[in-house]
Amino acid sequence: MFRQDRANPGTRVSQWKGRHDTAKGWPGTRVSTWTNGGLFGGAAAMTAFGGIITQYEDSGTTYRVHTFRGDGKFVVSAGTADVDYLIVAGGGGGGNYGAGGGAGGVQTGTGVTVDVASSPYTITVGIGGKGNNQTASEDSVALGVTATAGGRGGQNNEAGQTGGSGGGSGGGSVKTTPGSGTGSQGNDGSNYAPAANAGGGGGGYGAVGTAGAGSWASGIGGDGGNGATGYGWTATTPLYGGGGGGASGGTDGTGGTGGGGNGDGSLNGGAVPNTGGGDGGIYNGVATFGAAGIVIIRYEVA
Repeated sequence: MFRQDRANPGTRVSQWKGRHDTAKGWPGTRVSTWTNGGLFGGAAAMTAFGGIITQYEDSGTTYRVHTFRGDGKFVVSAGTADVDYLIVAGGGGGGNYGAGGGAGGVQTGTGVTVDVASSPYTITVGIGGKGNNQTASEDSVALGVTATAGGRGGQNNEAGQTGGSGGGSGGGSVKTTPGSGTGSQGNDGSNYAPAANAGGGGGGYGAVGTAGAGSWASGIGGDGGNGATGYGWTATTPLYGGGGGGASGGTDGTGGTGGGGNGDGSLNGGAVPNTGGGDGGIYNGVATFGAAGIVIIRYEVA
């Protein structure tokens, strides 16, 4: 028997326990206005499966949410509806000897029609890249929309990689360029001061990374750019798409809000899972990963 209280316990997307707590699950701003029936009563106009299925009420409107933290299928078995989507790609890996990885690209949209005839819809959730250029980050794809993987942070004397958000440029004796973001999906990474051993911060969905600075003996890693701040989802919804902080032999940079990893120095600087956050740069630490992305589909049911 289906138990709403066990559908998605303890996650950042929803925190409610069941029908009696539905209104607490995702209180916030409405993105769209249409009616498609109700899970807790009424004849649903669309029946769909796939991902972690939850539900919440906002200002008298009930929304159903399908959350994919990995690859899957969104299956419409009956009816049709217009849906909203949030698609976040995997975050870029950090550079060895310094730069933070760029956040995965973020794509949002409303009013996309889904139906039985076009079902099932393939959902691809991109993985995050591993630092030190060991594994590339991946795109996330859903409903015909692609969010671009985050750019890897530059290594020693190396440019940052272009991506959804760009990776910062690596520290060293040669100043190189940061990676660029992709259109509206994210922002650029940043560079560093010449002759500093600090990497630049990776770009975030909401902001450009900051530059590394200082001298060779006392570097300061750049901070990752901050992630998304709302885009129609609620204030209590986790942020997505923070850039990774640059690493340094002096002061490490801080990851951007929205899951970006800190520059690690002698500590690991991995990003927060399923946020698309960029990996922190590496200096003395062990290579870690940028965050995997996420796909969220929602629609009105009452």
